[in-house]
Amino acid sequence: MRQIPGAWRRTARGAGLLGPGDVPAPTIFAEMTALAARTGAVNLGQGFPDEDGPAEVLAAAQEAIRAGANQYAPGRGVPELLQSVAAHQKRFYGLDVDPDREVVVTAGATEALAATLLALVDGPADEVVVFEPYYDAYAALVALSGATLVPVPLRFPDFQPDLDELARAVTDRTRLIIVNDPHNPTGAVFSAEARAEIVRLAERHDAWIVTDEVYEHLVFDGAHVPLATLPGAAERTLSISSGGKTFSATGWKVGWVTGPADLVDAVLAVKQFLTYTNATPFQHAIAAGLALPGAYFAGIAATLRAKRDLLAAGLHDAGYAVSPAAGTYFTVADASHELEPGQDAGDFCRALPGRVGVAAIPLTAFVSPAHRSEYASLVRFAACKRLEVIAEASARLRGSA
Repeated sequence: MRQIPGAWRRTARGAGLLGPGDVPAPTIFAEMTALAARTGAVNLGQGFPDEDGPAEVLAAAQEAIRAGANQYAPGRGVPELLQSVAAHQKRFYGLDVDPDREVVVTAGATEALAATLLALVDGPADEVVVFEPYYDAYAALVALSGATLVPVPLRFPDFQPDLDELARAVTDRTRLIIVNDPHNPTGAVFSAEARAEIVRLAERHDAWIVTDEVYEHLVFDGAHVPLATLPGAAERTLSISSGGKTFSATGWKVGWVTGPADLVDAVLAVKQFLTYTNATPFQHAIAAGLALPGAYFAGIAATLRAKRDLLAAGLHDAGYAVSPAAGTYFTVADASHELEPGQDAGDFCRALPGRVGVAAIPLTAFVSPAHRSEYASLVRFAACKRLEVIAEASARLRGSA
C-alpha cells in the first residue's frame, strides 16, 4: 500500500505530537479542554475569552453578511481592512504602510506565520531563531519548512533573553528571527535592550525579522513597541498581528502581515495556495474594530490587568511562585510545591482538573525536548475569563493548598 508522505511527520514531530509508532497525539490544548469538560473543571488552559467582543464589531459582521459580503474576498484582503491596518500602524506606531502593496490579510496569525516561513525559508541549511518557551506552532511550522529550529531560552521568573546567548544563537546561517512580543506563553514583554540587540544581530547577519504581535494591545504598563519602529529594522521586518485577541473574536481567524512590498508579495504568493482568501464579512468587522476610539484599546488592557492581578493573587495565596505577567492573556506559576517525586508540570496539569477542578497548561508543551527539564515545574494559567470564573478557580486552588 502506498505510504503517506512524511511532511505530516515532520510537522507533528516539530510540535511534539507524535506518539508511539508515529501515531499523532492531540495537542495539549485539546487534551486539557477535554479534561476540563469531562471533570467540570474551570478551564484556565486554552487562551480564548469567555465574553464577546465589542458590540460595534459584532454588528459590523452582521451588517456585512446582510449586505452580501459572503463570497471570496480579494486575495490581498478586503480593501477596507487593508486601509484600516495601514491606518492602525500609523495611528499607534507612526509607521507608514502602503495598504495596496505592504499588507496582506490571512486566516489568523498562524496562517501568516506559515506563509511567511514557507515563503522565506529555503530548507535545512537555514536556521530559524525562536525564543523558548515558544508558541507551539513555531516548531511545527519550522519543521514543515524543512529549516532548523534554534531556541534561545527565557527563564523564570522574568523571562528576558540573555543577550550573550542570543548573540551566540544568531549566525550567518540564521534566515529568520521570530519575535513574539508580548510573549506567549510567558506573559513577558521584552526589554528595550533585548529589542535593540535583536535588530543589531539581524543587521549584522543579514537575517529577516518576523514579529508575532497578536497581543499588541494587551500590554499592562506602558505601550507596545514594534520592532519595525526601531532604526534599521523596517526594511527587514515582517510584522504579524490579528483581530482575535484584540476584539475577543478568536474564532473569526482574521490576521495580517505588514512589511516591505517584496516580502509581503512573497508571503501572498504562498498564502494564495493555502486558504486563497478567508472570512469576508469578518474582515469588514475587524476593519471597523481597528477604527474604534483609543478608549477601547486602553480599556481592554486595563480590564485584563485587573484579571491578571486577581489570578496572580489567587495563585500566590495557593502557594505558587508567580511570574508577574507584563502582557498577554497568560500568567506562569511554579508548581514545585505541588509535585510528587518524579512528576513534572505535564503530570500535574493532567491530574489538576480531577483533583482540584482547574485546568491549566504545562510550560513543557512549549519547549524542545532537550530543554524540557528546565521548565519541568512551570504551569501557564489563562486570565482571559470573567472575574467570577477566575475567583472560583482561585478558591479551588487555595482549597488544595
